[in-house]
Amino acid sequence: MSDYLARLNPAQREAVEAVDGPVLVLAGAGTGKTRVLTTRFAHILLSKRAFPNQILAVTFTNKAAREMRERVATLLDRPAEGLWLGTFHALAARMLRRYAERVERTSNFSILDPDDQLRLLKQVMEARRMDTKRFTPQGLMGTIQRWKDRAMLPDAVPREQDVDWGAESARDLYAAYQERLRALNAVDFGDLLLLATDLLKRDPEVLAHYHRRFRYILVDEYQDTNLVQYYWLRLLAQQSKNICCVGDDDQSIYSWRGAEIENILRFEADFPGAKIVRLEANYRSTAPILAAASGLIAHNEGRLGKTLHPGRENAEGDNVEVMAFWDSDEESRAVSTRIEALRRENHKLAECAVLVRAGFQTRAFEERFIAIGLPYRIIGGLRFYERAEIRDAIAYLRVLVQPADDLAFERIVNVPKRGLGETALRAMHERARADAVPLAEAAARIAAEATLRGKAREGLRDLLVKCANWRTALKHDGHVATLATLLDESGYIAMWQEQKTPDAAGRIENLKELVRALADFDTLEGFLEHVSLVMDNDNEINDDKVFLMTLHAAKGLEFDTVFLPGWEEGVFPNQRSLDEGGAKSLEEERRLAYVGITRAKQRAIISHCANRRIYANWQSSVPSRFIEELPAEFITLGGSASLAREQRLAAPPVFATATPLLARREAAPLLNQREADSWNTPSRPARADKLTEGTRVFHQKFGYGVVLDADDDRLDIRFETAGEKRVLDRFVERA
Repeated sequence: MSDYLARLNPAQREAVEAVDGPVLVLAGAGTGKTRVLTTRFAHILLSKRAFPNQILAVTFTNKAAREMRERVATLLDRPAEGLWLGTFHALAARMLRRYAERVERTSNFSILDPDDQLRLLKQVMEARRMDTKRFTPQGLMGTIQRWKDRAMLPDAVPREQDVDWGAESARDLYAAYQERLRALNAVDFGDLLLLATDLLKRDPEVLAHYHRRFRYILVDEYQDTNLVQYYWLRLLAQQSKNICCVGDDDQSIYSWRGAEIENILRFEADFPGAKIVRLEANYRSTAPILAAASGLIAHNEGRLGKTLHPGRENAEGDNVEVMAFWDSDEESRAVSTRIEALRRENHKLAECAVLVRAGFQTRAFEERFIAIGLPYRIIGGLRFYERAEIRDAIAYLRVLVQPADDLAFERIVNVPKRGLGETALRAMHERARADAVPLAEAAARIAAEATLRGKAREGLRDLLVKCANWRTALKHDGHVATLATLLDESGYIAMWQEQKTPDAAGRIENLKELVRALADFDTLEGFLEHVSLVMDNDNEINDDKVFLMTLHAAKGLEFDTVFLPGWEEGVFPNQRSLDEGGAKSLEEERRLAYVGITRAKQRAIISHCANRRIYANWQSSVPSRFIEELPAEFITLGGSASLAREQRLAAPPVFATATPLLARREAAPLLNQREADSWNTPSRPARADKLTEGTRVFHQKFGYGVVLDADDDRLDIRFETAGEKRVLDRFVERA
């Protein structure tokens, strides 16, 4: 093992050998973070500074823990046993089981899964006679988990952070929920770290025990820690100070699940005299890709700072491409055509990835890939038409088209909740069998009688009346408008709006995308037939498939070729981050863009569209501000760096206006004639009835507003509800 340090570059070796005292390793993308962490672990053991059980090594996933264990065993050339190595939750659970009586549990306490947590919280709410349909347990659980992530037991929740949940206080309900957990000798996942941290804070004997045990602490992905994880680590490290945290402040992208980038930014303040080691030699990507990513992330102010550079020889490569398209349909066609061309050059499909900002964006690419027979796999989620919210909405549509569709009716009859439990559903099935009629007809007969009572009968009657109204609307208003009405009147959208879970907003976006999908079909029957064929498609076993996933799911992965579509204002950065305002939300979006670019080893292709469909209407889109922030010398617009440079110098800031489509036909040799021509589409002329300052106008998406300034066909408008926006004049009309 004498050469294990010789395999490291100077910065990596410095991080490994700086054993004593606090150390922060800022490990950029592709710089060998895992190698440093595992080699440091082995180095401590081989240099006899500690026994295996005197090192605490913390990861975020079980996969990372297994990988570290295997690598340490390989370096030591023997099984790595007796280690305190695992995820935050696993290690905290190990502590709690040893000292269970000090947190009012026994050592065999249960750890509830999310479904059990919700059932228990619902029981607590129902015991207080709360309406759990209006004030959902899911929403309250989201609030409680946020408090737990911030290390707050019920008594520690400040009054100003408390919220009313119906007629009750959320903090009081939290306290009652915790008491029920204690009575059941159970904890939830949030409790594992919360109770472990509280135990270390209030019990000096327990804290002293772990101070004696752990001589060294190693932490992976420190930028993703939340407050309770941060407090837990600080308590354990406050005596020896031998804590090494490895992370990348430029890849902190999980604030929506509680991560606090400030934890890594204040490391030096928390541990005075801490050593900072920067790993900047990237062994993954080409020089232009690294330069483009570094130039983009340099616009963030809340960072410790580092600049990636190639760590291997022959790191030359092509510039990052920025492609402009007339609309999102052209974008999906162009991406699939480019992938097919690469495939003909023996490029593996599994080395191609399409990384989107939001889940709803995958539909256009899925439809296109299926149409041309291009194998693909979704990572970190289901295919678009397999997602629960999409299947629910399609079930509603199936019931409208075919009232005898029992499976579809059964799926939607109590979604959202209408008071129809198993008893009511059993009664409908029995009546359907007895009368030899479809389930919906049996439901109508039961609703007309006194078989069901109270809320169940009212809920069933209401559903049946609305179904009849929606069928009428289908004939007069069309299938697109009917689905939008159905999702609203059924309460299905409201159901997801009330959920405070991190994925609720994404589910609503998916439903909006479904409405957009319907506009591509002349009839509802045609759409449903298409969905059936899509769902039956591609069941073959084939490992060579294009990867399709969100940027969040792509963190930690790498591919030869990466496509980054949808770089438009409101999509990326997403509208929520823009509406929230402030630099913090925007900087996290920029870090997400940095993560996307640094997934690419050989090629990174960014694209944006001049038009994107919102519901059934086409609306103008403006390129993302992140495109303007990319360093011009490492960017090729339409395959011509010189043209790109000239147009960037001549054009106003790209995030402020919808620029002409930039690429020339010869810039896209891999695309067919129609798609190449789409890159050349000129800007449309200004309207004849020119709109001037002070004109009151109406926009399909943003509503009413007043023109503040007019520049040719571009208008700055102050909308009554959406604030100031810049749009093309053809998308507004005089009010």
